[in-house]
Amino acid sequence: MSNLEKTIAKAFLEMAEGLETGSFGPRPKIALTGMGSEHGEENAMAAAVAAARRGVDVYYIGTLEAEGVTTVHVDNEDEGHKRMEQMVEKGEVDGAVTMHFPFPIGVSTVGRVVTPAKGKEMFIATSTGTASADRIEGMIKNAVYGIITAKACGVKNPTVGILNVDGARQTEMALNQLKEGGYDFQWAQSARADGGAVLRGNDVLQGTPDVLVCDSLTGNVLVKMLSAFTTGGSFESAGYGYGPGIGPGYDKLVLIVSRASGAPLVANALQFAGELVKGKVFDVAAKEFAAAEKAGLSKILADRKAAAKGAAAADEDVKAPPAEPCTASIPGIEVMDLEDAAKALWKAGIYAETGMGCTGPLVMMSEANLAKSQEILKAAGYIG
Repeated sequence: MSNLEKTIAKAFLEMAEGLETGSFGPRPKIALTGMGSEHGEENAMAAAVAAARRGVDVYYIGTLEAEGVTTVHVDNEDEGHKRMEQMVEKGEVDGAVTMHFPFPIGVSTVGRVVTPAKGKEMFIATSTGTASADRIEGMIKNAVYGIITAKACGVKNPTVGILNVDGARQTEMALNQLKEGGYDFQWAQSARADGGAVLRGNDVLQGTPDVLVCDSLTGNVLVKMLSAFTTGGSFESAGYGYGPGIGPGYDKLVLIVSRASGAPLVANALQFAGELVKGKVFDVAAKEFAAAEKAGLSKILADRKAAAKGAAAADEDVKAPPAEPCTASIPGIEVMDLEDAAKALWKAGIYAETGMGCTGPLVMMSEANLAKSQEILKAAGYIG
């Protein structure tokens, strides 16, 4: 057979596979480490076979073989992990799915789940790794990481919401600054009656945003809960796992699953990796990081750190003014800043108390002092 005939035959084969799988173009090459799962190698190989049927060239690293899957033989888990890293580094594969990987600080993984209330897909930003040693800075970066991943998977204008955890309000303020600076994204709105971009458990179950921003430890729990809620926790059956490591300048496509991940989820993770290859995730990342930087990301992060240090340095002994009925309240203040926010009002001669409502921390004052209190707290950076 001539080279021309081989090229034509390959093109027709790719067209036939595309019609069968719904995926056209070259098949992405994805490695899978199969040893170390709590469900045995057979579980991982079943995932590899399923993903191969969906248009992924799977390079299974382990001891088993199956039709339609390329096996890279190794004797143990450590050897398999080293072989996977070599294949990614040398470009022998486009990416890999594995159960653990030492991501550097600044890189964190974006999980992908299917929410139970409406069967909607949602990206969890982030679920493993650490975008920053500073919690709030990490959550701000996580939002960009989630947008990158969603866009690479074909979500053109992903909506973004922030889980109502410590740091949510500070993250919201920083992201609003980024948005005002020209970084284009769309806020999600809570399905609860009071709306807003800071979301609660109901929104997690319903999949209100395309991208849910949180710290990676919380994100890890969410992925586990949403993936294994029907199985009692020992077998992650739904969703796509903990996702790819994303970070500025990072260009190794490695996706994480857990030792409890079942074959259906691992197969989805391999498909997820293939989508990211076809969506040119690192080209998307370069574009999004450049846009965020142009909108002032580094300055916003630096200013936030400086303000936090200034607040910590101002340890004044402020006395509360005479008490009066507190009939008004201001939400949206971080729980760690609550006492300091109240003292800022005391310093201005306004009596204030702290409390906790159903949507989170509150500073309470008289109705007559509400407007002035809002001005003071906004100027001090406690609210947006």
